[in-house]
Amino acid sequence: MQVRIYKPSRSTMQAGLAATRQWILEYPPEFPRTPDPLMGWTSARDTRRQVRLHFETLDQALAYAREHGLEAEVENPHAARTMRKAYGDNFAYDRPIPWSH
Repeated sequence: MQVRIYKPSRSTMQAGLAATRQWILEYPPEFPRTPDPLMGWTSARDTRRQVRLHFETLDQALAYAREHGLEAEVENPHAARTMRKAYGDNFAYDRPIPWSH
């Protein structure tokens, strides 16, 4: 079975990087989701889909996959671009677009 190992991206609603430090091992879906005949909700017979294992390093995640006989597909994280801004830059004299109300 092939598993996916990745680092999650940061939330677009937050500026913090707290949830992006760990590596996650995720199992792929084995069975498709089907609608429940009684209620119409989407259900699945696959319980491994609910499992997400967190690791501090990529080496720990790969060692776990090797130990359990799993093929691992590693998705490397993209480099984050940081733009340093200060509140005082809004009032700078050399601002490209003049600030006004």
